[in-house]
Amino acid sequence: MWYIFLFLIGFGLAVSGGVTIIAYMNFLPAGITWFEYFMFIKSRVECYFLPIGFLIMAFTIYRFPNNI
Repeated sequence: MWYIFLFLIGFGLAVSGGVTIIAYMNFLPAGITWFEYFMFIKSRVECYFLPIGFLIMAFTIYRFPNNI
């Protein structure tokens, strides 16, 4: 039961981080370069939710008891 809960937390963090990164891509048509974009998202905490969520999901899938 805890594995499902932990997986859903990781999934929620990954979705939140991914949506934030995509939303910040709206700055590109405003005239910033790709380098400035990556430097900007590197400074935003909510953009780190994507890799953290992936790590939590990977850990949960790896540790899930497989009794088949």
